[in-house]
Amino acid sequence: MFLAHATPGNVPPELTPIRLLTGWVFEPIPILVAMLFGGLYLYGVHKLRARGDAWSRWRTFSFLGLGLGTFLIATESALAAYDTVLLSVHMVQHMVLAMITPIFLALGAPITLALRTLPAKWRNRLNALLHSRFSKVVTFPAFAGFVFVLNPFALYFTPWYELTLRNTFMHDMNHVHFVIIGCMWFWPLLGLDPMPRASHPMRLLAVFATLPFHAWLGIAIMSSSTVLAGDWYNDLGRDWGASPLSDQGTAGGILWGSGDIIGLLVFLVLFVQWAKASEREAVREDRRLDRLELIEAGRKAREERLAREAAAGGEGVGGVGKSVAKSTLAGDSARTEEGDSAVRVARGAEPRSAGAAE
Repeated sequence: MFLAHATPGNVPPELTPIRLLTGWVFEPIPILVAMLFGGLYLYGVHKLRARGDAWSRWRTFSFLGLGLGTFLIATESALAAYDTVLLSVHMVQHMVLAMITPIFLALGAPITLALRTLPAKWRNRLNALLHSRFSKVVTFPAFAGFVFVLNPFALYFTPWYELTLRNTFMHDMNHVHFVIIGCMWFWPLLGLDPMPRASHPMRLLAVFATLPFHAWLGIAIMSSSTVLAGDWYNDLGRDWGASPLSDQGTAGGILWGSGDIIGLLVFLVLFVQWAKASEREAVREDRRLDRLELIEAGRKAREERLAREAAAGGEGVGGVGKSVAKSTLAGDSARTEEGDSAVRVARGAEPRSAGAAE
């Protein structure tokens, strides 16, 4: 085990494959940070399952094993022991903290877990923050992408990089800021959490637009004839391995290659997510159209039934009217015939009565 933050006169031995695996350091701050966030995450999962709700094991593994795990590897392994000695090692550490760790933290959906387990008061506050103007600005692809791209240019081509090598606190804060900037960029792109997110085409365009910048920065570092933080590397007095300028060329290649590879993987993941989202939207649209067809068919059936009932009702009323009319005519005719008979009978009786009298 080596001391972290090598300084002039305290340089670790030459980096070999064996030391790359065994050269661990003890950095308390990253360990405490990982324990804090890992403990909170596990408490949330336990609370959720205690009340009978399910939580994906893959999300837990993504956050704890791959997210916090890569964070600890970058800050406690040989990457931390040699990150101030070799720029190439620092660049590997940079890419892990800025691009790999944030992706897996995002896939762990910690904000969703918090919203499902926090008390109502804190849940409402978190919701208000997620939907605030501030969140919408910092997660907007154009802004987040600009910060993500500008960040390494501002670090490596200004005195800030050498300051992070000479100052232990600034060195630790540099690690933290890599993770924060990476989360600000990747969480709205890939995260499962309910936060402001642009459409899939906009996210794909944003990722595609940032790809060339890693290549430009890597080529700029590779082709530079001036050693970045040259005073620091010269003061170290390292007498093994490649020269600072040659090691810087390796660092530029690592930045170029790994940045493009990870960026393309993210682009492909986004494309697959877009395709799946389109399929789900098509299924929902088909179901909606089916419901509309059923509603329309039901409406037509009711209209036809009401029309048949109305027609049947009209015929019934007409038949009753005709029967009543026929009955009335028949009754009138019978009464007329009875009256005529009575008259004839009355008239016939009168002559017979007169003859008898005579």
